[in-house]
Amino acid sequence: MQSEQLLPLATLLFFAFGVNLPLGYLRESSRKFSLHWFVLVHLSIPFIIALRSMLGFNWPLIPFTIACAVAGQVIGSRIRRRTLG
Repeated sequence: MQSEQLLPLATLLFFAFGVNLPLGYLRESSRKFSLHWFVLVHLSIPFIIALRSMLGFNWPLIPFTIACAVAGQVIGSRIRRRTLG
């Protein structure tokens, strides 16, 4: 990876994480496997794909973006559990 690709890569990964934090927070209050839950889990995917394409990244980065998205969902749901008790 070249050094001029580090900032776009960091932007992509932070976006995948950051956009899923509030979605995970909201998902925590949904019934598991309901339509609302499904939408909150998958809502960010088209935007992550679009950003990945705009930044010129290919398929090998998909596992990293998925990992950041899942981490955002998990941490967002944990924040909700802690704040609401």
